[in-house]
Amino acid sequence: MDIQVRVWRQQSPADKGRMVSYDVKDISPDASFLEMLDVLNEKLILDGDDPVAFDHDCREGICGSCGVMIDGVAHGPERATTACQLHMRHFKDGDTIDVEPWRAAPFPVIKDLVVDRSAFDAIIQAGGYITAPTGTAPDAHATPVPKPDADAAFEAATCIGCGACVAACPNGSSMLFTAAKVAHLGLLPQGQPERDSRVVDMLQAQDDAGFGGCTNMGECTTVCPKGIPLTLIGRLNNDYRKAIGKK
Repeated sequence: MDIQVRVWRQQSPADKGRMVSYDVKDISPDASFLEMLDVLNEKLILDGDDPVAFDHDCREGICGSCGVMIDGVAHGPERATTACQLHMRHFKDGDTIDVEPWRAAPFPVIKDLVVDRSAFDAIIQAGGYITAPTGTAPDAHATPVPKPDADAAFEAATCIGCGACVAACPNGSSMLFTAAKVAHLGLLPQGQPERDSRVVDMLQAQDDAGFGGCTNMGECTTVCPKGIPLTLIGRLNNDYRKAIGKK
């Protein structure tokens, strides 16, 4: 495949940034999107140019660090995947592909396609933990958990914090991320001691970081690579109302 890639280039947070076009030739349809960017960077380095900076780590669809906008869609046109698991066979020979970083005020661009997602860390630090005594680990199954609750908690815990929900949301809201982090602890017995303070503090941290409000557009779930359901936002709102009512 021969394609043209239009990539957002921005040398620093202070730089205005711009789209730059590159031709990438002889790409295998079985190559991943990140492998295509690797090929582009090899060419740029050989030509004496600055390679395109982009985040990546596991390349197995687990860590979420590879998040970029591809043709205006978070993680690209293949639903429920990450950029590292998107393959070039989803494009056609001769295509022009636009690649941009996440667009959200709480995710400032560091360089090119790399953004600072530490705002997510602040939300987790505000309440994404449980009270657990130190010492010997408890016996297995010492705390019974109903199967439906365990399944729902596991579903919420699959969130990898990639930020696609924020990038896709017209309001730049992180409610799906926050809801997943609140729910996977709030559904388990171990998460009950901080249940009320958790939801209040994490939503406050979300607001402090500058994320927009949720208006239930549902774009977040459309692009979520782990299929986090929109119903968790309803659970979050319900928990918040109960917690505020107790004050």
